[in-house]
Amino acid sequence: MSQVFSEETHRNLLSRIPRRTGRDIAEWLRTVDEGPSLFRFEEKVSWLRSEHDLTYGHAKAIIHEYDLRRAARKLL
Repeated sequence: MSQVFSEETHRNLLSRIPRRTGRDIAEWLRTVDEGPSLFRFEEKVSWLRSEHDLTYGHAKAIIHEYDLRRAARKLL
């Protein structure tokens, strides 16, 4: 079952990812962008978890941030 994070929790998770993974958010977003063309949110989360050994929370935060930024680019 999918967890729902508040905006504050999302920001806290994002701030911890570089320290926990050794890679900054921009690198993770490029990884998702260059990864397989998956359409569903949970498919992307599962791919990050299995391919890069991330926790569910970190993978979900990365994909959520990726989707937020992609939506913002479409508005410009």
